[in-house]
Amino acid sequence: MPFSPADRSAGEDTASADGPVSPAGVRASVPLLEPPGWAPAQRALFDLLDHAWRRFEQDFTGPDGRLNYNGRLSTRDGVDDFYEAFFNWPQLYLLGGADDLLPAAETHWEGVTRQLTELGMLQDEFERGYDWFHQGESLLLLYFLCMAAPERWSQRALRFAELYVDPAKGNYDPDHRIIRRPHNGSDPERRGLSETDSYPWLPKEAELYGFPLDWIRPADAAEPPLSADPRLGSQMRDRMGNGDTAVNLAAAGLVLNAWILSGEERYRDWIVEYVGAWRERAETNGGVIPDNVGPDGTVGGLLEGRWYGGHYGWSWPHGWHSVGHAACVAALAAATVTGDDDYLSMVTTSLDTLIGHGKVMAFTESDSSLPAKWLAQLGPDIHTPTLHIPFRHNDSGWFDHNPATPAVPVALWHHTAAPADRARLEGLRAAGGLDWRDVRAFRAKEESGHEEAWFAFLAGDDPGYPERILAAAQAQVRHRLARMDRYRDLDVAEEDIHVWQQSNPVVTEALVQLTWGGPQVLYNGGLQQARVRYYDGEARRAGLPPEVAALVTSIAPEATVVELVNLSADHTRTVVVQAGAFAEHTIVSVRHTACEDDSWVGDMYDYGHGEPAVTEVEAPVGGSLLTVALPASTRIRLTLRLSLRTRTPSYRTPFSGDAPAGSGTRLTGGEVGE
Repeated sequence: MPFSPADRSAGEDTASADGPVSPAGVRASVPLLEPPGWAPAQRALFDLLDHAWRRFEQDFTGPDGRLNYNGRLSTRDGVDDFYEAFFNWPQLYLLGGADDLLPAAETHWEGVTRQLTELGMLQDEFERGYDWFHQGESLLLLYFLCMAAPERWSQRALRFAELYVDPAKGNYDPDHRIIRRPHNGSDPERRGLSETDSYPWLPKEAELYGFPLDWIRPADAAEPPLSADPRLGSQMRDRMGNGDTAVNLAAAGLVLNAWILSGEERYRDWIVEYVGAWRERAETNGGVIPDNVGPDGTVGGLLEGRWYGGHYGWSWPHGWHSVGHAACVAALAAATVTGDDDYLSMVTTSLDTLIGHGKVMAFTESDSSLPAKWLAQLGPDIHTPTLHIPFRHNDSGWFDHNPATPAVPVALWHHTAAPADRARLEGLRAAGGLDWRDVRAFRAKEESGHEEAWFAFLAGDDPGYPERILAAAQAQVRHRLARMDRYRDLDVAEEDIHVWQQSNPVVTEALVQLTWGGPQVLYNGGLQQARVRYYDGEARRAGLPPEVAALVTSIAPEATVVELVNLSADHTRTVVVQAGAFAEHTIVSVRHTACEDDSWVGDMYDYGHGEPAVTEVEAPVGGSLLTVALPASTRIRLTLRLSLRTRTPSYRTPFSGDAPAGSGTRLTGGEVGE
């Protein structure tokens, strides 16, 4: 039944010392007689994950949280590999993982940070200087810790953002609106791309990606030793080690995090200025975002006018895989702080250009430089013709064709809910021969890759998806547990430092999709997207309460549908539903299922001659929070009509109360851009 606390005015989201209070609430009354298969499967996954992270901690970490590693790091690479082993641990806590998972994740951040400082990789707890393809990966752990415990992590996060917002720190040039170097961070004295004259190159890299700056040597010239190759020596250092590069756009995620924490307009202004400069460059380049800007602020300033060829850019090594994700992180950040979705155009136009150059082919016929990624993800469909888009561009044009990954277009559609962004996804689905309903139990490095099947489920084409993706997630966890048994006693050498992230048994993609109605976070530095999140009303913490399962079956703003199930036979649970990852949406109204009376408990039902009489009740809400009381063995379906991005994003919780001065926790919401 709907209720509205008499002491709260309509439209306000407030908190009290006694517990969560929202302007409207509902109470479940539909009996849970036969739990849907996805509900116990979801809770079983939570239980398995709780066992798994404890095993990893026991087998691979020391008492102060650091990883068991006694080696050295001989290049600038490696920081991300240490943090990535834990990136989604606080994310699991936010979903409803164990109470002690959050302090464990915090301990591991602290321990790994001390460890990397001792290895000479960090200064003042931050990367001394490296590319943002890797820095974005490193910082996901920090972003989720800020989301879970803003009062403890805000000062550190704001200090890190100042490295880019404050020009005196040496990274940002406000006159040319550029980040000064591809390798940037806390050490302004770190220059170039390596500590040596020649870039540290592996033969395998040449085999997969070719060489950067391939145009500076005649095609028929003899190959010099790598240490003497101008493409890897002074030419690479001088041309690719200076000025801005598109992958630096991922730094906007760090600054967006600071803005959400503090509300300080200077962070918003920096995002508008920096991302706005790249949007202008894309418009000048026919809509395709360039990948390099010289120290003088000109595109191609160090590359004879080429809009491609920058470090981690279109030509080398990953193309769209790095440029597209960084641009999407930045465009979403700018759209979030301004309310202006036109910032997304620098991503959509680039993406549509690639789609326009796509080819239908089998993966076995492609020129992909990422074979290992696709062999696992496609499985037997490596022989099935489907749309491949070019990831890279050089003097010869577009090349390096890969299956059209939906991570970026799904992130765009989730943000806008616009028909054009949905139509792009439907076009990608129709363009190839793959069945988007297929679910494979693979795990990519990004802990994503099942967006196609999730989209098919949301489109109403695959009602069995929840149980299949939960089974796939269980398979991933069990596979990682087996890897842990294999590598537990490994004396990790420098070349083995990926073993930790490859063994991390925490998997969250399925839970993010099913419970939050969001895609997995963009791995190169994005912030979480979600239609809804949850808080445990009794425990006064983020996440689903024990024995409660959730399923989002629609993310349309006019009908965001959430099913909540209380599997407990004894305990009432209270769930606070929040609209958006950062309470950025408004719940205009809620329609929910309710039993008309208690006739279902009588003899007629006992003998199978009756069913509970269920009706739907609608009530206004007008805020970002909705309290749901779930008596033992009940279920409820909520149909939320949302107004998207109408409130200022914040890390406020229903239990924030009056935060101490300087905590950084924003307690009031408002209109975006006010």
